[in-house]
Amino acid sequence: MSTRAVLQVGPLKPSLAQTLQDDYAAYVLPDDPADFLAEHGHEIRAVVTSGRTGVDAELMSALPNLGAVVNFGVGYDTTDVDAAAERGVVVSNTPDVLTDCVADTAVGLMIDTLRQFSASDRYVRACRWPVDGSYPLTRQVSNTRVGIIGLGRIGSAIAKRLSAFGCTIAYHNRHEVEGAPYTYMGSPAELAAGVDVLVVAAAGGAGTNRLVSSEVIDALGSRGYLINIARGSVLDEEALVSALVDGRLAGAGLDVFADEPNVPQALLSMDNVVVLPHVASGTVETRAAMEQLTLRNLDSFLESGRLVTPVPMPVTASK
Repeated sequence: MSTRAVLQVGPLKPSLAQTLQDDYAAYVLPDDPADFLAEHGHEIRAVVTSGRTGVDAELMSALPNLGAVVNFGVGYDTTDVDAAAERGVVVSNTPDVLTDCVADTAVGLMIDTLRQFSASDRYVRACRWPVDGSYPLTRQVSNTRVGIIGLGRIGSAIAKRLSAFGCTIAYHNRHEVEGAPYTYMGSPAELAAGVDVLVVAAAGGAGTNRLVSSEVIDALGSRGYLINIARGSVLDEEALVSALVDGRLAGAGLDVFADEPNVPQALLSMDNVVVLPHVASGTVETRAAMEQLTLRNLDSFLESGRLVTPVPMPVTASK
């Protein structure tokens, strides 16, 4: 293989970026890439990127010998998989290794949102307890009715954890999951109407864009809570903010946003909203495992043309 067959697109975990430099002599796509692509685009066989950056059709067209997009992270909605399939480019991600940490985050976010622990902490730090008295009562977590949108690896792990809290679990998926011990609902709105907490764990991409619509949020209602650890694109963020401002939703816990790292200003002053900076997989152990799997995918492709964890590609597209 060419000693410079790898291109890094977008920021990556520092140790991964350093490995790409040291072991693969990888190029880094510059902010103004036109001259670079004209000179080096034909050399690139594999791109390493993340779910926050991805590879669009325009970049693929400038890499005529591209064979693989190796993604650091489970989400790959920022990569144009239709364009990749048309060009015969395979795409990988890093599933499984981050399932536990993301599921842990979903449960922790749900507890914090319903019990308002972060807001209670701010209450104490602001010295309000001696002045204003006890913090207002909050909502119980155990034995609540929880709906999960997306019963894949992460959604199933969330359901397993919440079952231990005595929660009643229902879910919506594109298709009913055979053997799942939870109640299947035919639409997100139908699911939302029958639960206290709606947890969004669906994959991002065009097929789920604003799947959690204003209709779904209205169905969840003024006593309902929404937790999102999926992608900001899955949720109609404007509709969510409007519902929270108007009191048509009880609260929300959000790890992802539509325009990261920008968070709607209205959310920042709400004690019934918990906002996290996209940290669901952000542990030392999980990020190390993601890095290892990313490099395994890259090595496998460069050596054999195959990926360890390929993502499903559109079946109607052809090279």
